[in-house]
Amino acid sequence: MSECIQISFAVCRIGIYTCFRALCCKGPPPARPEYDLVCIGLTGAGKTSLLSKLCSESPDNVVSTTGFSIKAVPFQNAILNVKELGGADNIRKYWSRYYQGSQGVIFVLDSASSEDDLETARNELHSALQHPQLCTLPFLILANHQDKPAARSVQENSQLLLLAVDLNISPTCRSCQLFSPPAGQCPAQSADWQVLPSWGRVGPRCWLLHKQFQILLEVKKYFELEPLARGKRWILQPCSLDDMDALKDSFSQLINLLEEKDHEAVRM
Repeated sequence: MSECIQISFAVCRIGIYTCFRALCCKGPPPARPEYDLVCIGLTGAGKTSLLSKLCSESPDNVVSTTGFSIKAVPFQNAILNVKELGGADNIRKYWSRYYQGSQGVIFVLDSASSEDDLETARNELHSALQHPQLCTLPFLILANHQDKPAARSVQENSQLLLLAVDLNISPTCRSCQLFSPPAGQCPAQSADWQVLPSWGRVGPRCWLLHKQFQILLEVKKYFELEPLARGKRWILQPCSLDDMDALKDSFSQLINLLEEKDHEAVRM
């Protein structure tokens, strides 16, 4: 009889414990996906400060990265393992050695930089987006230091970085315009002649040479930017340390692109 009572109590205890766990105790949260990213940009662009602020670290004692550093940046729906590469002249030539295994790219730009530094940043950005290991990856381009008086707007940065080219028109369509002035007009009467008064009326041959030069520049920009535009997996966003909400929103957009790329890989 006593054994039956003990067994009954044991069963009751197990039942009560099971109900208590089901009602009051939540299971372990689902594991957040992790993505390996590479962060590049010139020295002084603010890469280290932005990543430190995202990791809730004080940016006051930040020093420029001389080689590379790795930070795990936590977000609600993902963890970004960011490999930050130094942006000095003698380090940039080794960037490509650290691209392997990357799933996305963060490029930080100083919006208040000089014209020379902007040109260097543009060349580095184009080199990265054309690199075989990066050309199909999502890009987040951060126009940093928007809080500075000399900062350029996102639209200005887009144009100066040659990101404003119309990527929906193929080079073939552009080239067919070379010998196609408006109907009923000779080249010297077309609109292209009028918009370049400095050329003067120097004849149809010079007009055609100038038209060809313009098209070659556009075709060059098309082939430079086509990998970046493939699938429209790039984002150009303003940011500063004073506006963390906007910065986190930019990274949330990048995470969405990373998740989309994962889903596409699963479907394939």
